[in-house]
Amino acid sequence: MNLLEVQNLKTYLNSGGNVVKAVDDVSFSINRGETYCLVGESGSGKSICALSIMQLLPAGIASHPAGSIRFDWQDHDNSHDSGALNLLTLEDDALRNIRGASIAMIFQEPMTSLNPVFSIGEQIVEALQLHNPELSDDEAKSQAIDALDQVQIKSAATRFDDFPHQLSGGQRQRVMIAMALACKPDLLIADEPTTALDVTVQAEILELMRDLQAQKGMAILFITHDFGVVAEMAHQVGVMQNGRLVEQGLTKEVLANPQHAYTQQLLASVPENLTKSVVDTAAYDSEAPVLVSVKDLDVWFPLRAGLFRRVKDHLKAVDGIDLDIRKGSIMALVGESGCGKTTLGRAILQLEKPTAGSVKLGSQELTGLTTEQLRPIRPRMQIAFQDPQSSLNPRLQVVTTLTEPMKVHGIGEDQEDRIERAMKVLQQVQLPEDYLWRYPHEFSGGQRQRIGLARALVTNPEFIVCDEITSALDVSVQAEVLQLLLEIRTQRDLTLLFITHNISVVEYLSDETVVMKAGKIVEQGPTATVCSNPQNTYTQKLLNAVPRLKV
Repeated sequence: MNLLEVQNLKTYLNSGGNVVKAVDDVSFSINRGETYCLVGESGSGKSICALSIMQLLPAGIASHPAGSIRFDWQDHDNSHDSGALNLLTLEDDALRNIRGASIAMIFQEPMTSLNPVFSIGEQIVEALQLHNPELSDDEAKSQAIDALDQVQIKSAATRFDDFPHQLSGGQRQRVMIAMALACKPDLLIADEPTTALDVTVQAEILELMRDLQAQKGMAILFITHDFGVVAEMAHQVGVMQNGRLVEQGLTKEVLANPQHAYTQQLLASVPENLTKSVVDTAAYDSEAPVLVSVKDLDVWFPLRAGLFRRVKDHLKAVDGIDLDIRKGSIMALVGESGCGKTTLGRAILQLEKPTAGSVKLGSQELTGLTTEQLRPIRPRMQIAFQDPQSSLNPRLQVVTTLTEPMKVHGIGEDQEDRIERAMKVLQQVQLPEDYLWRYPHEFSGGQRQRIGLARALVTNPEFIVCDEITSALDVSVQAEVLQLLLEIRTQRDLTLLFITHNISVVEYLSDETVVMKAGKIVEQGPTATVCSNPQNTYTQKLLNAVPRLKV
């Protein structure tokens, strides 16, 4: 038999008396040494399917009215009977022998999955000794260090005692992989393991997983919404929608010739498959006047040490930046986490005070102005934040969120006029007017992102900084937001600084591209030129790391 066979699986969740069919009659199989990708949008049932296999869903909420999950268990130490086991009917003790040892899982967010009060080494040792009680402390530590070495954590023996907060996002994800692989599982379940990672770190993680799979012959169930990752990783792919598997087959066949309308819709939403309209293409004028001018801009943060906390050095987050953003253009600011993109965007808006240099909006110099002096200029420049969930006040209705900025800046004759303006802005971001009377928690991620855009638009700005506003969105929602930005740019003659690490989005959306590394600009120019013929080795590295849909 195959290593894993999921047959007619149903997973129902009881929520406040309502039954949600999270997984509804799903069947697929995975063989040893094979990678099977489950693709779909948020809420399609991908993660619930994985948690059903691991039997990690709360018993009081989840039930399986039908189906089976058969796993071809090989007991490597011969202490138990091996063979095909139905994971849905196993006792807890038997599940504990399999979970972590024969089937391991990498969770989507390592910072919340790793225990912050234990070192990374202690957490790997705990997993090893739980499934191999005969290991001594020294043997377990040695194997844990070997596992960290395998996932290419530099100076693994030294990093053994580090805590999760001392590692970068990519390093934490590697630790999660090390922990999952330490017991040499036959099946690895990876739930969106690269979603929040920089493109270069993602490329390293994917290559690492492929190498470890080749060495160990393990099977991988890879959950993602990124078709570029699917094209690079999967032997087979299954597409989920509303708890059902609507299409599955060999990756090349599904990507090249999708049969189901939903699969076709998802593939059409991938940025490299989107096409700009003639209006969007003509909206950019390379000879337009400069709206935002940045000259020799520095943002340095003091590094203090010693008993008296004296300044010993500076972190040069933004270091000597020169930038001209033309009116009506979309400039993409690209680079890895920590390169200074967001700090530069905030410094342009004077949300972060520059250490030195000049920022002009039109002819108005912004640096050195007091809060009071900046207030009348604020309506002209706005920001759309990365995470609308945390940037929207959960206690305020949308109507308050949108009318409050107008009231502060004296826009509108009275509250009734401001509400009318708010309705028009909601229509512009393609949301119904009655959404004004709802709270943020009542919306999906894509809808909240549109509300965040609406809040930036209500003051009728000339310039908006968009900070990673599509990074956590499903591919179809991302496509909608990108097309919406192009429409609004044309309607309002807006100028945008679009901060991102997604090169595919850059190629579709932006007119000009600026690449940052370690606080400095390493390359800039028209997007078509930068993306097709990059001159800097760092830009070349970023572009080469992008997972492409072509198979």
